[in-house]
Amino acid sequence: MPQLIRAMLTVGVLAALAAPASAQSVTQADIQRLQDNVYQATTDLSQLRSRDAARAGQLQTELDDLREEVIYLKVKLRREGSLVRTEYADVRDRIENFRTRARGETVNASAPPAPVPSTAGRAAAPAPGTTAAPRTGEIPAGTEVDVRLSGRLSSGTAAVEDRFEATTLVDFNAGGRSLVPAGSVMRGVVTSVEPATRTNRTAKLTLSFDQLTVNGRAYPIRGTVTQAIEGEGIRGEAGRIGTGAGAGAIIGGILGGFRGALLGVLIGAGGTIAATEGKEVELPQGSVLRVRIDSPVQITTAR
Repeated sequence: MPQLIRAMLTVGVLAALAAPASAQSVTQADIQRLQDNVYQATTDLSQLRSRDAARAGQLQTELDDLREEVIYLKVKLRREGSLVRTEYADVRDRIENFRTRARGETVNASAPPAPVPSTAGRAAAPAPGTTAAPRTGEIPAGTEVDVRLSGRLSSGTAAVEDRFEATTLVDFNAGGRSLVPAGSVMRGVVTSVEPATRTNRTAKLTLSFDQLTVNGRAYPIRGTVTQAIEGEGIRGEAGRIGTGAGAGAIIGGILGGFRGALLGVLIGAGGTIAATEGKEVELPQGSVLRVRIDSPVQITTAR
């Protein structure tokens, strides 16, 4: 009998030790990483669309499904307080697989190494098939960048730490080259929200920006909203966006496609947007936000 008891205890201990490998809890930080990966996948798909629109169209539905699955896991974690690791790992791996396919990455192991040219008496040119050494440019602190919201934001539905995206409207040029092409993705986060209630007639929504993606590479930033502008929409502004115009110059008549400050909201310190009519703060999809870059951003570009 003692031997039987010892055997049962041994089995129980082994099972307990093995359980965490498959049932380890998932944290909010894990879900945030999934959301960040989906944002990056969106950028990968956008770049693919410029090279192969048909292929991008085929992958769009898959990306939409992955985005919904991440939202499902986020909601499930909030409601139930835990998720098994296998659920998280499956979605994580599928997002990484999607990004690999969207980027068209392949490994050509049979390709011979590129010859190294002589450097005697001169600087060596890049070897055939290689890219030139990158250069770094800077977006100075205080620069204002105009971005268009990719989706709707409302103080009535938003929650703290919700992420959203916007795209730059014009190129940002420095030193005779484009550091941030128009259409680059800027990621924002809801840092505070106060919905309208019977006792609180002034709804508020505070937004900030923490990441800028340029040519598939993400850079951390600190950006504060300074203005909200109502535009005609992408069609109304198409043909008026000058790719050589400096970012932040759109309001002064360069485009002529804006109707002025967004009605019903005021921008306060720290990017806080307050409703002026006792209603919710409503920022429709396509609204233009002027974002001040609060610290310098080093951007790497090809030579």
